[in-house]
Amino acid sequence: MGKTANPPRVSETEAFAKARNLRTSPQKLNLVAQSIRGLKVEKALAELEFSRKRIALPVRKCLESAIANAENNHGLDIDQLVVAQAYVGKNLVMKRMRARARGRSARILKPFSEITIVVREVEEQA
Repeated sequence: MGKTANPPRVSETEAFAKARNLRTSPQKLNLVAQSIRGLKVEKALAELEFSRKRIALPVRKCLESAIANAENNHGLDIDQLVVAQAYVGKNLVMKRMRARARGRSARILKPFSEITIVVREVEEQA
């Protein structure tokens, strides 16, 4: 008796990609994610291309991966794709110490985060 197949995580008209261990805080990454939510993919790519945020390049690579997944794995038309969801999560936190006065120390937290981008195929209204 075989193992039952896992149900798909997204619907037939959706595809997603996830970028993990991005070296920025979730708060800063969410600013970039907000700028692309709900946009068509070509506008979202242009937004990320000209963004002044350092983390926009890894987010752009993740969006391109989601587009490639939609085209190759799900057979969706890339001209009809919209960024349906872009959500951010926490990941590991590097903990470092900084020497302070009188032999004390202060903790430095270096957070990592992850982003998940879901693209959906929508029909154009005439």
